[in-house]
Amino acid sequence: MVHCMVKLVFIYSTCLVLVQRVEAADPDPLVDFSANATTPVFRNIFANGDVTTGSGGVRAALDIGKFPALTSEGLTVVQFKMVPCGENVPHTHPRATELLSLISGGPLQAGFVDTKGETHINILYPGDLIVFPRGLLHFEINVGTEIAFYISALNSQNPGTLDAAGAVLQLPERAAAIALNIDIAAVRALKSQRPYNEPPTLEAAKPGVCVPGQLITTTV
Repeated sequence: MVHCMVKLVFIYSTCLVLVQRVEAADPDPLVDFSANATTPVFRNIFANGDVTTGSGGVRAALDIGKFPALTSEGLTVVQFKMVPCGENVPHTHPRATELLSLISGGPLQAGFVDTKGETHINILYPGDLIVFPRGLLHFEINVGTEIAFYISALNSQNPGTLDAAGAVLQLPERAAAIALNIDIAAVRALKSQRPYNEPPTLEAAKPGVCVPGQLITTTV
């Protein structure tokens, strides 16, 4: 009897894990092609996509609102044109893994921090790709002298984007001060200079922080 109970508990636990894994991903499509879509082609993403322009360059995204053909396909696509010393500031995607491909320009310094606090930083050249695992903090900086054109694909039609620095500064001032090991006055000063990055926008480095084409390394 005890043996049967142990076996039942094991089977139930296994099923629960499998269900949780299924629920963590986008659901499988139920049709070949969305009934809301008139075409599988989207033209000129930088003119017709969800475009944001910042001091660091242009970001153009596609989601099911802009491109209904993506409905239930479990995909989001973003294209970037980043100026030298521009940055896609540190952020996470709580519901998706990202695959980034540098097409031209750059190079890019790109990487992420894992849950052990270890950094994985690399220099990307045209033709290189990097994966950012789901939910991990990551960034990209154009450390070259040319505009970096690159594409990211995410395996969710609603990946979400959480601005790391901006999120910390949205916390109560005391909580943010303790987390950053600074005083409350410094937190207030930072909040006045650094609003939450929504919609996500590419930012340029302040003078002296980055020089195009110099310090192309994983350590700076």
